[in-house]
Amino acid sequence: MQRKHSDMGIAERKERERADMRRRIVDAAIKMFVEEGYEKVSIRNIADRIEYSPATIYLYYKDKDELLYDVQKEAFLTLADHFARNLTAADPLERLEQLAWAYVGFYRENPELYDLMFIIKAPMNAEHEKEKWENGDRAYDALYNLVAECVKAKKIRFTDATVAAMSIWAFAHGLIALDLRSRLKVCKLHDNELNIGMDDSIKAYLEVIKR
Repeated sequence: MQRKHSDMGIAERKERERADMRRRIVDAAIKMFVEEGYEKVSIRNIADRIEYSPATIYLYYKDKDELLYDVQKEAFLTLADHFARNLTAADPLERLEQLAWAYVGFYRENPELYDLMFIIKAPMNAEHEKEKWENGDRAYDALYNLVAECVKAKKIRFTDATVAAMSIWAFAHGLIALDLRSRLKVCKLHDNELNIGMDDSIKAYLEVIKR
């Protein structure tokens, strides 16, 4: 009996050590990704940063894509927490407006992470080996549940919550993606005017979908 408890203790300690190492690897990858960009993130560079051999990293991640999948997961958790902090209004329509500004605000504060979450294909290469993509669940559920509440209360013109969530998300993401890839320069606006133009576009869209 004593040996059984001892074996369980060893197993738990090893599991904690594995979790701690994954945490170190992911934290280093996030920091490197934000500071130096996608191209600089490599198994070797991350190993150098945490002062381990690349072989050690490969015990936890088979390649860069699989590692970036976990980095992406952390980014989505950060976005979901950002929503939770900023959606405070009692009225669902007001909360929907808060969500829109929280989403845009998150992008402006974290453009590199937004790129990894929604633009760069690499993390999704690892997704094919999983049953489904779960990284975005909490953030999407925050949008969907809020939109469903707005539909039920007849606060917006949509009658289907999934269609509404897709439409609202696509509109905001479309603006952000164009800005992130510098395509909004075609509008011939200065940087400060560009942000104002994006904000005014979002305000106009939110007015259009109101009942």
